[in-house]
Amino acid sequence: ERSWDDPVEFESIARKEEEGAWCLEAYNVKFVRSFFSNDRRRMICLYRAPDAESVRQSQIKADMPFDKVWSFQYLTPALVDDLLPA
Repeated sequence: ERSWDDPVEFESIARKEEEGAWCLEAYNVKFVRSFFSNDRRRMICLYRAPDAESVRQSQIKADMPFDKVWSFQYLTPALVDDLLPA
């Protein structure tokens, strides 16, 4: 999760992330997708990585601003059905 006090341009954040792409590779982190709020003050970025700490360290080394790094599990409808009691 990223946030800013003032609205930012997505392109400027994307450019900064491209400059730090070597850090993602060094920590075995793969960029998946970003979600940018309409007010341009918040962003959620999804990465595929061994763990949250790998993402955290890659963002620190690349000097990318972030508020939180947390793990998630992507659930498809089939996986959700498997998790529900019969």
